[in-house]
Amino acid sequence: MKRYCLALDLKDDPTLIAEYEAYHQQVWPEIIQSIKESGIESMSIWRTGNRLFMIMEADDDFSFERKAAMDSANPKVQEWEKLMWQYQQALPHARPGEKWKAMKQIFDCLNAHA
Repeated sequence: MKRYCLALDLKDDPTLIAEYEAYHQQVWPEIIQSIKESGIESMSIWRTGNRLFMIMEADDDFSFERKAAMDSANPKVQEWEKLMWQYQQALPHARPGEKWKAMKQIFDCLNAHA
């Protein structure tokens, strides 16, 4: 199993943030299904201020390229992504069109040298 951590910002507006959170309390079943079908075994999103942090655990065959191809062929996922983009904004250092930005692990206490 592989673990991925990603970040993205929300538009810094309390009303929009509340709406975004409400959508994530009742994610469309088609979205959950597409997540599972891509090889993602667990996914959670955390928030502080307008910064989002996603933790994903996926099987060893998972790839972001394959997930992107599956998503582009799924009209319901495209509808969800378009809806969510009304609330989201790219991180300042993201490339054009890049939404969720993969994070680099810089510390692991289990593998740290004392």
